[in-house]
Amino acid sequence: IHAGEWPYECLECGKSFSDCSYLIIHQQLHSGEWPYKCGECGKSFMQSSHLIHHQKIQTGEWPCYCGKGFKRNSHLILHLHIHT
Repeated sequence: IHAGEWPYECLECGKSFSDCSYLIIHQQLHSGEWPYKCGECGKSFMQSSHLIHHQKIQTGEWPCYCGKGFKRNSHLILHLHIHT
């Protein structure tokens, strides 16, 4: 893809994107698909990163999907290496 090209178009509204992944995220707005749900309050999010940010605000910790929480994002990043 060359600079300035937006080849991925939403068939619902016509908005174009430079990357297919951005189109997929955008399409969730039209479909109402919000697959990431907070276990504490039930609020749903379109992206996992938005859920993690929400949980950080709720708990003051950076949560990992395994259930562990960390006070610093850098500690979470180090911890994530054990899962790979």
